[in-house]
Amino acid sequence: MDRAHGAALQLRQLPPTSSAHPLTELSFSYKENLIGALLAIFGHLVVSIALNLQKYCHIRLAGSKDPRAYFKTKTWWLGLFLMLLGELGVFASYAFAPLSLIVPLGAVSVIASAIIGIIFIKEKWKPKDFLRRYVLSFVGCGLAIVGTYLLVTFAPNSHEKMTGENITRHLVSWPFLLYMLVEIILFCLLLYFYKEKNANNIIVILLLVALLGSMTVVTVKAVAGMLVLSIQGNLQLDYPIFYVMFVCMVATAVYQATFLSQASQMYDSSLIASVGYILSTTIAITAGAGFYLDFIGEDGLHICMFALGCLIAFLGVFLITRNRKKAIPFEPYISMDAMPGMQNMHDKGMTVQPDLKASFSYGALENNDNVSEIYAPATLPVMQEEHSSGGASGVPYRVLEHTKKE
Repeated sequence: MDRAHGAALQLRQLPPTSSAHPLTELSFSYKENLIGALLAIFGHLVVSIALNLQKYCHIRLAGSKDPRAYFKTKTWWLGLFLMLLGELGVFASYAFAPLSLIVPLGAVSVIASAIIGIIFIKEKWKPKDFLRRYVLSFVGCGLAIVGTYLLVTFAPNSHEKMTGENITRHLVSWPFLLYMLVEIILFCLLLYFYKEKNANNIIVILLLVALLGSMTVVTVKAVAGMLVLSIQGNLQLDYPIFYVMFVCMVATAVYQATFLSQASQMYDSSLIASVGYILSTTIAITAGAGFYLDFIGEDGLHICMFALGCLIAFLGVFLITRNRKKAIPFEPYISMDAMPGMQNMHDKGMTVQPDLKASFSYGALENNDNVSEIYAPATLPVMQEEHSSGGASGVPYRVLEHTKKE
């Protein structure tokens, strides 16, 4: 009797079967992936709405005499609040889902900006013209949505508690040390060519941004994960690695913004958006695979489908940004070949810049944005010059008419 009772107790104390445990862990993994993906999508959508609200506010107050008039509008403050809310959502998403899943979801902000731009456009188009103008945007949005679906469906399911011990262990692991060695060498070479050799190619600048951005997202995931664990009761703020990661996160984000600002001064914003997204996503996924080992133990088919989703999202973002109008910069000087008689002056050896004993220079126009009047053509004084050839006389030059765009 006692023997039977002891056997019954042993049966009750047996742990759950090994087949049930992986199933529960797998479902929990998918649940965390879904939470992280939804937070990232929500954050990118809200940030896009916030940026468009602030842009609308600045455009509406463009003619205001007070340069800080937008501070007094509720629209601008609403945009600022939504931007902070969206960035908080994106930040929190790194604590739940793998880095390789969250980073490519930046395509959502491009999709949202394209849709918002089409909805709030003020130009009136005929249906055929509208489709011809925005067909690439529609195709790009469709491809980006398909790519996003594949990313979420076939994303890696590696989940690990972001404790101080785990982060320190990953920091000194050989895959990440090898990645850091390659990244530091490549970054130094690119920085040398950019600073010393004036290699201002957009690929060079955006590669610098992407290399810094990969370290930013690695540190963001570590900081976000440790903060979430601390909120849940497992305090992680007493580990020095938390503050090391926080300082690296801020520093890399600041330098990343500096290089982006320099790129925006030389290249079109749509080109920066597409090329930057492709380079940053690719390098960030590589960094996540090296630091957090996102793809360890993943099925080969899942990895291929995830890569296919990335490629489709890349193509969609490229088509969306390719369809945007390029801004034509204002040129404050008159082309020399546009001035009447200038080529004849060169042929006959005449001086291009007569000595007027004044500070006025030919071809220069005053670019004063605060004046709303339209400039009329001004006739410069005639300078008669005698030359040995005797066949050329002074010709009055006129500054080409410049109509200021309101």
